[in-house]
Amino acid sequence: MSLIGRGYKEMQNRNKEEHGFSLIELLLVVVIIGIIAALAVPAYQKATRAAENSTTFATMRTIAQTQVGFYSQNSRFGRLNEVNAIVGHSLGTEVGDKIVRNKFTFEMNPVTPTDAELKEKYFISATRSVVGDDIVYRYELTQTGEIEQVFPL
Repeated sequence: MSLIGRGYKEMQNRNKEEHGFSLIELLLVVVIIGIIAALAVPAYQKATRAAENSTTFATMRTIAQTQVGFYSQNSRFGRLNEVNAIVGHSLGTEVGDKIVRNKFTFEMNPVTPTDAELKEKYFISATRSVVGDDIVYRYELTQTGEIEQVFPL
C-alpha cells in the first residue's frame, strides 16, 4: 500500500470514531453562555437607564433655556406645547397637556397654568413611567433653571 493510501485509511478510521460533540461539551457551552447572559443583561439595562436619564436631563436643560427666551419675548413663561413648538417639537410627542419622550412624561403643575401664573413662575416635572419592578425616576425644573432629581434620592 502506498504512503498516500495509508494516510487516507488512517483519516477514514479517525472520522469513523468522531461523530460530533459530546454531551458534556454541549452542556459546558450552554453553561458558559448562561453565565455571560446573566452578567451582560443587568449591565445592559443599567446602561440603557443611564442613557434615558441623561437624555431627559438634557431635554430639561433645553426647556429651561427656551423658557428664558420665551419670557423675554412674551413677559411670561411658556406652556409645554408652546416650548415644544419653538424647538421644532424635538422635546417629544404631545399627549394632551403632557409631553412623552421615551419612558419619561413631562408635565407642568398646574397642568394648564394661566397666563397670570406663568408671569411669575413655572414648575415642570419629568417622571419615568413605571415598568414592572424597575426604578422610578423623577426630575423637577422651576423658573430658577435648576433641575433637581427628586426620586430616587
